[in-house]
Amino acid sequence: MSANPREARVVRAVHGRSQKPADPAYQAGLAEELRQSYGRAGLIELYGRFATGDGVVDSLMRKAIWQAITRRCGAGLQVAGGAGFKHPETFEIGDGVFIGAQAYIQGRFDGTCVIGDNVWIGPMAYFDARDLVIEDSVGWGPGAKVLGSTHTALPIDVPIIRTDLEIKPVRICAEADIGTNATILPGVTVGKGAIVGAGAVVVSDVEPFSVAAGVPAKFIRWRSENDPMTNMSREGRS
Repeated sequence: MSANPREARVVRAVHGRSQKPADPAYQAGLAEELRQSYGRAGLIELYGRFATGDGVVDSLMRKAIWQAITRRCGAGLQVAGGAGFKHPETFEIGDGVFIGAQAYIQGRFDGTCVIGDNVWIGPMAYFDARDLVIEDSVGWGPGAKVLGSTHTALPIDVPIIRTDLEIKPVRICAEADIGTNATILPGVTVGKGAIVGAGAVVVSDVEPFSVAAGVPAKFIRWRSENDPMTNMSREGRS
């Protein structure tokens, strides 16, 4: 008898279980040579030649250019085709990070963008990375977004787009999971091990080891009532 085609399957994770990747021995030297030879403006122009291809050379050059142009970049970076950046000199990237196709990280010249170890960023994600920290082992769903600033909209007789920007830090704590097409608004902290549901609009902090979903996002449940880490986080608030 064949299996029910509508029945869910459970398979092993790939990115989250991978061993710490090693770069080719020559990659660090290539990144340093690119840095010395091209400078920041030249590297951004060079990146355009390799931004969208799927071949070995394109993938290698994307990695090497990210390593050359960022403030810090660990081993094992994977950058899929079409991924882009603004002000990458403000980025600090850990080991084993995956950046999906057409994802875009928009830094600010005086900002901070920290991405921890073993972070997986899905295709078409967007980060307004003016004051952003994503800690280790975060999963970021396709199309999910961070907004790091908003216009003050004051005074009211001035077009909103001309009013000052208020930048607020966004923090995504370790082991959290952000669902497809979710939006994280300025000033929000998503706690350790929390889950944000697909399509959620997160306007306030999410508790560690909780599940939040909806528009605006609200607490749904604890991940596990019997999870000792969840109980510890709850006790810490009492």
